[in-house]
Amino acid sequence: MVVTSRRPSPPDPGDEGLTRHIPFDPLHAALAGDEEAFRALYREVHPGLLRYLRVLVGADADDVASETWLQVCRDLTSFRGDLAGFRAWCVTVGRHRALDHLRRTRRRPETVAAEAHLAALAGTADTADAAADAIGTERALALIATLPRDQAEAVLLRVVVGLDAESAGKVLGKRAGAVRTAAYRGLRRLAETLEQRHA
Repeated sequence: MVVTSRRPSPPDPGDEGLTRHIPFDPLHAALAGDEEAFRALYREVHPGLLRYLRVLVGADADDVASETWLQVCRDLTSFRGDLAGFRAWCVTVGRHRALDHLRRTRRRPETVAAEAHLAALAGTADTADAAADAIGTERALALIATLPRDQAEAVLLRVVVGLDAESAGKVLGKRAGAVRTAAYRGLRRLAETLEQRHA
């Protein structure tokens, strides 16, 4: 897909009737082919999407996220909706890519050379704050991953990705009420687990 960087021109101050500021809409601009607007959408959506995929596919989340964004770029012109709908659409694409990935890996187990595995363990972050944030995020995602799958996905979509119950329901193919219930039960179970660990 070839896109060009085009931002709407600001209105001419001399134009009558154009006295109020028109906010920049990155989704509309990205759909029109603005590369910078698409980068802004990516920065907005990608972190939550990647956390969601980490719980579904573990260490392969980056690969699945790449496949997701390739499909999003390919199909971007077919998208209709607002920013919340775009976020839900991206997560739906990611979920489908993750389920495909899980089916493939079940059919052929992965073999990793020891050197490649050791090289993957090396981190690039060199600050204590970055390490603490990463450990905290990884622990939280690992804790969510212990939930039953329906609860884990509901918690991830509602809390981590930030979807409303209706959008999360569309991603999962469930009613909004079922998503709310699963998220509630998952959060309650997480709270009980944390209480037991700190008791």
